[in-house]
Amino acid sequence: MDEIERVARAAVAEAGEQLRAAWQGTKRVEYKGTIDLVTATDREVEALVVGRLREAFPDHFIVAEEASAAQGPQRPPADSAAWYLDPLDGTTNFAHAYPQFAVSLAFAHGTALELGVVHDPIRGETFAARRGRGATLNDKPIKVSDVGTLGEALLGTGFPYDRRDHVDFYLSFLRDFMLQAQGVRRAGAAALDLCWVACGRFDGFWEWKLSPWDTAAGCLIVQEAGGIVTDFRGALFDLFGQQTLATNGKLHAAMVDLLTARLEQSLPAW
Repeated sequence: MDEIERVARAAVAEAGEQLRAAWQGTKRVEYKGTIDLVTATDREVEALVVGRLREAFPDHFIVAEEASAAQGPQRPPADSAAWYLDPLDGTTNFAHAYPQFAVSLAFAHGTALELGVVHDPIRGETFAARRGRGATLNDKPIKVSDVGTLGEALLGTGFPYDRRDHVDFYLSFLRDFMLQAQGVRRAGAAALDLCWVACGRFDGFWEWKLSPWDTAAGCLIVQEAGGIVTDFRGALFDLFGQQTLATNGKLHAAMVDLLTARLEQSLPAW
């Protein structure tokens, strides 16, 4: 695992340098969907990181966002060495030079996460975790917050790319939490949202329809910082599922109760 971590950190650092050099420049933007952007930088950074991984570990399975654009994420065999890569989490932010984006990389055996690294090139912050060894921010230990009530909690969330088709459904969850929490933020980069739960900047986070490259590294970092990650009903988190709930643990039951109550009232329209 030491060699795997070394290669991962080096690749992520190199990717971060490329993102930082490009974020205020002219962007070449294409559309994968109505509002789902991809930039040339997404593809260039993905090629860089995948190249570093292939050079070091030619037999490993790689689940990367842009390579998965056509067919969707492919679940690796349970016994395979696998990487989950988001070369630019927060592409819309990046395209607008809004300074909230990151590169996210995780290593797993199948979907059993072992290593996660998320690098924020604008703040110069690297979040990392190895299974059983805790989580760090710039190599210093981090832990989740001690906030115990929703009324004192700052929460993060996001909205899927089909939000225009199901706007009332998604907003119903936001409304519920706005009525209960101290505040709710929508920053637009799920990997960083999860890391911010891990270091106590957020007390909880929920979002629909994230992809495994969005969540893999951040979820391990949350868990290793003392937090909990499940689906909205509190069941075992599925890296390829549609629901992500991450909290400091103390808020988990309250957030599950609220999410479950809303799910009982408002069935998904898809």
